[in-house]
Amino acid sequence: MTTRPAFKRRHLTSSPFNAEPDREIEEFAVDDRVTHDKYGLGRVIAKEAGAVIVDFGSQQVRVTSPFNRLSKL
Repeated sequence: MTTRPAFKRRHLTSSPFNAEPDREIEEFAVDDRVTHDKYGLGRVIAKEAGAVIVDFGSQQVRVTSPFNRLSKL
């Protein structure tokens, strides 16, 4: 029977198993052409604090930050 140590393991900064660094949040401007994983190609029509509104032709969608599924073309 093995037991777990009573102490928490120390995190090493040089570990090859470090988590991926946070992805930089992309900035969008009005009239930027974009693509979305679910909705496809579109154009930014408005910008809000922490969100953008994108026209995908058949619908307009408000996409909130951190824009994981949205990328600029």
